[in-house]
Amino acid sequence: MTSGAPVSSLSIYAGPKARAAIARDGLSPDMVEVVAGAAGGPKWLVLHGLDRAVFSSWIMEREQPLHLVGSSVGSWRFAALAQGMDALERFLAAYLAQRYTENTAQSITAEVARMLDAVMDQGGPERILSAPLARLNVLAVRCRWPYTTEQRHALMLLILKAFILNGLGRTLLSLFFSRVLFYDPRDLPPFFSMEGFPLRRVALTRLNVRQAVMASGSIPLIMEGVRDIEGAGAGMYRDAGILDYHMAIPFHSTGIVLFPHYMGRIMPGWFDKLLPWRKPSLSDMDNVVMVCPSPAFMERLPGRAIPSRDDFRTFLHRDQERIDWWKRVVLESERLGDEFLEIVSRGSIVEHLLPLELLARHP
Repeated sequence: MTSGAPVSSLSIYAGPKARAAIARDGLSPDMVEVVAGAAGGPKWLVLHGLDRAVFSSWIMEREQPLHLVGSSVGSWRFAALAQGMDALERFLAAYLAQRYTENTAQSITAEVARMLDAVMDQGGPERILSAPLARLNVLAVRCRWPYTTEQRHALMLLILKAFILNGLGRTLLSLFFSRVLFYDPRDLPPFFSMEGFPLRRVALTRLNVRQAVMASGSIPLIMEGVRDIEGAGAGMYRDAGILDYHMAIPFHSTGIVLFPHYMGRIMPGWFDKLLPWRKPSLSDMDNVVMVCPSPAFMERLPGRAIPSRDDFRTFLHRDQERIDWWKRVVLESERLGDEFLEIVSRGSIVEHLLPLELLARHP
């Protein structure tokens, strides 16, 4: 095994146990127990080609159920992927086409609800909960008072307070937020008892799966929260990224955790963006295989950047230019899927592994 240069389009990081397993057996679909999906808004578009490659062919060769766990847009991706490629393509088309005439939480929430229609309206809840292989798990946060307010100026001050508290210690966020895990009750996921924050577990049903997915991506200040989700109890539910931005959760998985990611950094929570020293615990990343665009791939992209929420400002009143740019990134992302399939089919993935210890915090 080498830890040298990555393949031309992919960088692949693996935790110690994952590297040992792959060195011994290679990487096969049945070795993967969990697939994780990070928050990040439009950044997910650079993973579309990888998602298609993994879920349209490779992972479907497995025999055992596969746990999908997502935060924010990661939940949206997996709600589509659990149904099949048709739902993923509907989600992609709706996501590319989003347009905003007003910068208000109400209008943005309405447009996002339209995108969710594309994912859910063709029997989505039933298809998700009867999927032969996929077991959808959706993360969200439940807010304690006063973070239940929708009054913009008050919420801005509260978010600033949470940012300061997070800088002092990530666990201080538990004063105001608790994790909520919406899970497919057919098979309990290995992370069912994850530690770190107060945890509320709620079984997904056809009555709450849409609410859960919506809540998982309801970004404070940008969108309205989701109140009183069926089966979860009264309260305000918001974006999972507040606590679990890049899915640095205790997976407790004995198999591989496959983590298609859009960047070579893992930020545990949304408030950690400006804290470069805030890293995931290596013990939580032990079985993780993180697949992300390489620096060489990024150099080939126009502007050397992937889509982000800032694009709505950059292309203000020029929606078609933004859509065309995003489509170019989606097209380029096919390289990621092609190369992943090539190296796993060739059995050469072990030659390309980088130690995930480079991105994690040692105990």
